[in-house]
Amino acid sequence: MQLEPDSTAVIVVDMQNGFCHPDGSLYAPGSEAVIEPIADLVARARDAGAWLLFTRDVHPPDQFDDAHYYDEFEQWGEHVLEGSWEAEVVDELPVEAADNVVEKHTYDAFHNTELEGWLNARGIDDLVICGTLANVCVLHTGGSAGLRDFRPIMVEDCIGAIEDDHREYALEHAAWLFGEVEPSDAIEFA
Repeated sequence: MQLEPDSTAVIVVDMQNGFCHPDGSLYAPGSEAVIEPIADLVARARDAGAWLLFTRDVHPPDQFDDAHYYDEFEQWGEHVLEGSWEAEVVDELPVEAADNVVEKHTYDAFHNTELEGWLNARGIDDLVICGTLANVCVLHTGGSAGLRDFRPIMVEDCIGAIEDDHREYALEHAAWLFGEVEPSDAIEFA
């Protein structure tokens, strides 16, 4: 799969200490396991001049105080609090000055963020999506991208999950409904 760097962005979803480091409150070994293949994908994208974007799931401590129904702290406990070590991207995936960082407060990186406008302003059509968790933030971000007429390409060996069947479900759903699924070695930047 040949992708044009000028119109392609690699989106690294939520590869943060809270999810990927053994000391994180929502640590999943499957998230830590994809750090190395994501680092390789990011390096290849940088070398080719493709756009790089990192999402960070960040929650103000009082975000859900007035929630009627949607409360991630009730679902997952307090996690990736604003300004915390947990909210930072793991050291193995250094964010560079030219990279864009989108802070989000829910599963979907397009919801109430500048992401869509940032992509459109740069003429980006193809989104290479990797990160964690497969059936949560990765799936919701990819689905939202497809609904906005971007081409979401889910990188199957660069997507972390709590359990393998969660990852399999998310990738099957993506391929069936809104995007494409490819291994990282099939992705080339022209």
